[in-house]
Amino acid sequence: MKIVIFAGGVGTRLWPLSRKKTPKQFEKIINNQSTLQLSVKRLLSEFNPQDIYVSTNIAYETIVKKQLPQLPENNFFFEPEKKNVGPAIALVAGYFYRFQDPEEPFVILWSDHLIKKEKFFCEIIQNGVNYINQEKNKILFIGIDPRFPSTNLGYIHYGQQIKKESSFALHQFRGFRYKPDPETAEQYFQSGEYAWNLGYFISTPKFIYQAFKRYTPDLYRKVEKILNHRGQEDCAQALSQIYSQIEPISFDNAIPENIDPKKAVVMVVEDFGWSDIGTWELIQEAFQDENGNYFCGKTYTKDVFNSLIYNKEKKKLIVCFGSKNLVVVNTKDVLMVIEKSALPRLKEILNDLATSDKSNLL
Repeated sequence: MKIVIFAGGVGTRLWPLSRKKTPKQFEKIINNQSTLQLSVKRLLSEFNPQDIYVSTNIAYETIVKKQLPQLPENNFFFEPEKKNVGPAIALVAGYFYRFQDPEEPFVILWSDHLIKKEKFFCEIIQNGVNYINQEKNKILFIGIDPRFPSTNLGYIHYGQQIKKESSFALHQFRGFRYKPDPETAEQYFQSGEYAWNLGYFISTPKFIYQAFKRYTPDLYRKVEKILNHRGQEDCAQALSQIYSQIEPISFDNAIPENIDPKKAVVMVVEDFGWSDIGTWELIQEAFQDENGNYFCGKTYTKDVFNSLIYNKEKKKLIVCFGSKNLVVVNTKDVLMVIEKSALPRLKEILNDLATSDKSNLL
């Protein structure tokens, strides 16, 4: 098997900690390690380093290689610019299809997640790989039952169990549901038929790449042109020039929404202690104490509930008293105070800053 960790996101939902030059997946948030480093570390306990790859933007080449010296030099994919997830996965699938084993299962994971049950998670991956080795013309998505009605995450509607082996249960896949409004999120949460969409899946390069060829032929042709230059002197130049011509598209729109879910898509829903710590809301949920709080850095609090306080400055004390439902984040150049219910609107603030004289803070 091959495992690819995607680490190219900008991480605007974790601003002001996450910036364009230093996105959240490279920030050392937990035990002086970045979530990217933790993602690789948990896999190295069960899998070989030569089978673990990372895909990210070329702008982060130096920091990625510095944080992951245990991975081989050739196990990095570098996109010259952001084109959404579809083209990035097409490039990876095409590489494995043409230059590795086209039917060897590959696993797609993300770099900004926390997983508490690491051994169980690796077992799920191995079981999923074993399944795809038998069913090479399928995609297996890995999800988790929602712990609360989040409006920041996508959902997958799943159906009845179709196979059970030990702790590994397969379910019918019924379709994607994107970030819902609060009322819909509550309905999903109460129904017991929806999993959080983690973006994790297992398939074969041949199945995925041929699906790109069928459903997104223009993207496929451009990736083929890029791969035709592999090993040549103009490889980097060709990648940059051709990739810039690709139209952005999400992977969900490119492949899963076009294939027959009854024949080609299955679902695993297990609790392996997953948390998306790509938003302040979810960092709090992952680390909260008995009062629903998460405090990091130099803080003093009293009578504070359901709040997050994150202080990056070692010489400054943040004092919070008699409050609830707050998110307070302090960095060297930004202090953000926001009510939790307003977090989904953070993007509005960043859009405003982008067109002001404070765009350097993004």
